Amino acid sequence: MEMKLPGQEEFEASSAPRNIPSGELDSNPGPGTGPSPDGPSDTESKELGVRKDPLLFIQLNELLGWPQALEWRETGRWVLFEEKLEVAAGRWSAPHVPTLALPSLQKLRSLLAEGLVLLDCPAQSLLELVEQVTRVESLSPELRGQLQALLLQRPQHYNQTTGTRPCWGSTHPRKASDNEEAPLREQYQNPLRQKLPPGAEAGTVLAGELGFLAQPLGAFVRLRDPVVLGSLTEVSLPSRFFCLLLGPPMLGKGYHEMGRAAAVLLSDPQFQWSVRRASNLHDLLAALDAFLEEVTVLPPGRWDPTARIPPPKCLPSQHKRLPSQQREIRGPSGPRLTSAEDRHRHGLHAPSQELQRTGRLFGGLIQDVRRKAPWYPSDFLDALHLQCFSAVLYIYLATVTNAITFGGLLGDATDGAQGVLESFLGTAVAGAAFCLMAGQPLTILSSTGPVLVFERLLFSFSRDYSLDYLPFRLWVGIWVATFCLVLVATEASVLVRYFTRFTEEGFCALISLIFIYDAVGKMLNLTHTYPIQKPGSSTYGCLCQYPGPGGNDSQWIRTRPKDRDDIVSMVRKGLSDFSSVLAILLGCGLDAFLGLATPKLMVPREFKPTLPGRGWLVSPFGTNPWWWSVAAALPALLLSILIFMDQQITAVILNRVEYRLQKGAGFHLDLFCVAVLMLLTSVLGLPWYVSATVISLAHMDSLRRESRACAPGELRNFLGIREQRLTGLVVFILTGASIFLAPVLKFIPMPVLYGIFLYMGVAALSSIQFTKRVKLLLMPAKHQPDLLLLRHVPLTRVHLFTAIQLVCLGLLWIIKSTPAAIIFPLMLLGLVGVRKALERVFSPQELLWLDELMPEEERSIPEKGLEPEHSFSGSDSEDSELMYQPKAPEINISVN
Repeated sequence: MEMKLPGQEEFEASSAPRNIPSGELDSNPGPGTGPSPDGPSDTESKELGVRKDPLLFIQLNELLGWPQALEWRETGRWVLFEEKLEVAAGRWSAPHVPTLALPSLQKLRSLLAEGLVLLDCPAQSLLELVEQVTRVESLSPELRGQLQALLLQRPQHYNQTTGTRPCWGSTHPRKASDNEEAPLREQYQNPLRQKLPPGAEAGTVLAGELGFLAQPLGAFVRLRDPVVLGSLTEVSLPSRFFCLLLGPPMLGKGYHEMGRAAAVLLSDPQFQWSVRRASNLHDLLAALDAFLEEVTVLPPGRWDPTARIPPPKCLPSQHKRLPSQQREIRGPSGPRLTSAEDRHRHGLHAPSQELQRTGRLFGGLIQDVRRKAPWYPSDFLDALHLQCFSAVLYIYLATVTNAITFGGLLGDATDGAQGVLESFLGTAVAGAAFCLMAGQPLTILSSTGPVLVFERLLFSFSRDYSLDYLPFRLWVGIWVATFCLVLVATEASVLVRYFTRFTEEGFCALISLIFIYDAVGKMLNLTHTYPIQKPGSSTYGCLCQYPGPGGNDSQWIRTRPKDRDDIVSMVRKGLSDFSSVLAILLGCGLDAFLGLATPKLMVPREFKPTLPGRGWLVSPFGTNPWWWSVAAALPALLLSILIFMDQQITAVILNRVEYRLQKGAGFHLDLFCVAVLMLLTSVLGLPWYVSATVISLAHMDSLRRESRACAPGELRNFLGIREQRLTGLVVFILTGASIFLAPVLKFIPMPVLYGIFLYMGVAALSSIQFTKRVKLLLMPAKHQPDLLLLRHVPLTRVHLFTAIQLVCLGLLWIIKSTPAAIIFPLMLLGLVGVRKALERVFSPQELLWLDELMPEEERSIPEKGLEPEHSFSGSDSEDSELMYQPKAPEINISVN
């Protein structure tokens, strides 16, 4: 029987939809339809054009002490996940996914169906709210008075403030004359308050056993206007919901579990969306029934009920739970999902504006300039952040290391025609100019392994035919710049749409292996020049030994500890941002403290070309016949292919949609800048530069933006990249100034810099999907991770795809290391052909999960999207839900 207080019928009429705020009415599917039991989550409400509801903090206060001294104690709290109060340990538990017993939900539904439901209650204080809740016909005036006094009793909160011991609030009863509606000081000092976003609201659940009640008493209240109810909650927040669950004593933890069930319901975004828009009891029960329809039941005896399920790394999308009318967003004013947006949700991407042909000469370049020009002022203002300072230090050291390493290798490959000084000067000039003019200034220009291989081959060719190397190299550079300008004029950059993950991973794996191979090789060479002394040797004053079983084991790991207060959080964030720089400084300090005889950074001290007798401008012909300037077009054609592939594959990786870049890309503008710089460096006799994949990825990752305030148990959200030009510009200016910083830089040990190389190579290699699939080859099926692709593609097909990639990578490495390296650019281009041929071996369904679809394959897919081949009807099918999961950056480098 439903308990109603006098005048409740009029009160329910006053809470009809016509009195719901206009913002909520606009969120309803349409006129004449009641609120839906499902609704969009906070993360998708903006995308669907629905007003975003405030975050709700739920607290469970339990009545304890019957029949002696009754008191309210906080025993649990919810934001996204549940936290239980561990009284014996004096702390809150780690956030975890709540688990409920099905009978508790059923009992809660029965109690709410027979209890009191007040929607849009006008109460402005806790006293008014208690009076409204206790006006129940079944309660006598005496019981009503006792119940009111009990509900007005201040609850005990577990307070953990900075620098104090855990404490509990007092438990004296409230009086109407007392000024106890004001929040307590502990509520404002609660560290949880800092984790809640502005505008957050509270919901309170009161549950317990009460001996003087003859029958259960249930009440659910939604306040018309959120009101701060004094110290009812541990955090001073305006309350929106109030749920009361009381009754006579029963066996077990009946009311405790019902209270948890009510709190879990309120923490569910779909139930919360529905109950905010409910107009009567029927809508409330419909929302609860919709929740019950989606409940997953764990069989008894097959799991430990006391086990706590940790929060998932990525919450599933709520799109599948939306009602059809909300998905379509009916009405002329509601934004509809276009076919392109629908295809994007299914992993099929329409061509971006940067990759659409204009049909005019240099049309793509002009569009890139027009698109990037409005962002130019913000490219400098957005760099005014401490994170950019950390990125500058780290990328500067990586760039200097790269310049020294490749400068030394280039000097060896060209017999001193070029050296470290040219590497420093070229890196500074080309890099700074690129950061000022490029369409994607986050790209770091540097010497790369494939270009170094071509330089070595070009010098060998010049030596074999008795050619003057630098003049012949000048004409090769002129032809390369000409070919690249032709590619820009004809908008050839739109072909990067054919660079799928298959090509990207092959190229990224090759560059990473070059980094690892060079770093390990140089460190092994150091063991011969600077050997580690065996125990007992008296050559040095330092004795290096392996630690014993009880020795120290230092591990550098990237951690994100839970913040406890502002000061500790700021210190930890600073250490995290500067961890790589601190590691380098620590290595330098240990080297100086122990007095180790290690090779130090060699920086040129004089500003003059490495090759004696030559000026800074290269003669066009030298001793070469004039017709060699025309013959240089043939090697220039191969180098142009290499430059195009190297530059554009890196650009595709950096501009992937997963990085959430807001200012767009500039494929045509970037290639134009590379062409101009190719001409400049050839005239000055400096090394050739192109986008460096590994260092550019490290630069991107050092500028990651993440959410600051997050609920307990919620991982920090990736917000995007801090897009600006200043960090790269400062890095290259410092690189140029390093020529004059030799007295300081000479103390940096080379093994520390080789360690940076090794770290970047290993991090880049281990973060791509290709590496994960290689591990599957040596892993038994029962130990394999639960990868999404393994749910939709047979394991044998996954192994076949991985084996093909391994063969292609092996061929690239072999060709790069042999005299046949002159055709290396053609082999890179051949990766696209191999990927195209795989369409005859793998189905589009398999390629969608293993790689990406090429433009022709996307056009052949119906507008409704690619449906999984092996799908099941009903809720058992995971495919549609998994397809809506947001992607995280696949290829990244953790530098903090």
